[in-house]
Amino acid sequence: MSTTSTTAKHRSDQLFPGARIVSLVLVWIAALAAIAPLVYMVSLAFQSDAEATGGKAVLIPSSWQWVNVTRLFDAAPFGRFFLNSVLVAGLITLSHLIFAPLVGYAFAKFEFPGKNAIFILILSTMMIPFFVRMIPLYVKFSQIGWLDTYQGLVTPFLMSAFSIFLMRQSMAGIPDSLIEAARVDGARELRIYRSIILPQNKPALTVLGLFTFVFQMNEFLWPLIATQSQAMRTITIGLSSFNHESFTLWNLTAMGSLMLFVPVCALFVATQRYIVTGITMTGIK
Repeated sequence: MSTTSTTAKHRSDQLFPGARIVSLVLVWIAALAAIAPLVYMVSLAFQSDAEATGGKAVLIPSSWQWVNVTRLFDAAPFGRFFLNSVLVAGLITLSHLIFAPLVGYAFAKFEFPGKNAIFILILSTMMIPFFVRMIPLYVKFSQIGWLDTYQGLVTPFLMSAFSIFLMRQSMAGIPDSLIEAARVDGARELRIYRSIILPQNKPALTVLGLFTFVFQMNEFLWPLIATQSQAMRTITIGLSSFNHESFTLWNLTAMGSLMLFVPVCALFVATQRYIVTGITMTGIK
């Protein structure tokens, strides 16, 4: 593998001697373009009101306003917003991690009537945008009194076709002989699932959990229409508290976004060694 890569590199250098330098320059340009919004968000979060609303882009604040951290929590119940987001995203992620592997395992390793048709039917639901389901969900939840509640925020996202597809793709790569050997040794299906299937799919489960948690932490539309009280708002809706009729506190909005970014980034750093492996196993491109 390393010999093949070295040979390819030598061939590339022979065709275009500066190819490696050009590639490095392009990578640096792409990296700077990707990180620039994050750098500006950090800068904006610590700017004064005058700098943030002055109409000019300020990259380095003249005086770092650490007081914006306390102002954020004084201006709105941001701790409650943050707790709501983590709770809702955590429950939905937990549901996906429990049920998606079970369904994916059934589609990957068991034969039953209508298996392919059911799987295609599940995948076809990915083509239905959430906007189509939003109004019926709102009407139904209004009738049963689930609006402005945690169950109303969580229930529409407890399972997704993408999660089932991800787990099915991952588990399809496990050799059938490994499962058959466990059955011959007398292991029951639950023991096989717990001791062989789940450990083999740890990277894919990590990717599933990370994707689901990040997506739900950023969810905006459904919490916007399903909550009315301030106590039930999530952090993405809470950021609108800093938008007033005639002006917007961009520095506090950026500080709130930074608070949203930190736990997601920490989760990514903690699980990064599983992510590449998980994406490779599931064939995500």
